[in-house]
Amino acid sequence: MAKYAGDPSPYPRGWDRKRTQAVIDHYENQTDDDAIAEADAAYKSDTSAMIQVPLELVGEVEKLIAKRAG
Repeated sequence: MAKYAGDPSPYPRGWDRKRTQAVIDHYENQTDDDAIAEADAAYKSDTSAMIQVPLELVGEVEKLIAKRAG
C-alpha cells in the first residue's frame, strides 16, 4: 500500500486496520450465492462500468483513473 507524505500508516487515506479487517471478514464469510449476487449487482450498476482491458494497458488505465480522481 502506498504511504502518504507525513503519514506512517501503511493504509490508504481513510482506511485503517479495523476497516481493512471488516472487508476481509466480509469476503471470508460470504456464501457462494452472496458472492454471485454481489458480482451480478456490480455489472448492473448505474454508477460504474465493468470493462475488459488488455493486461498491457492496465497500468495506463490505472493512471487515468487516478488522474481523474486526483
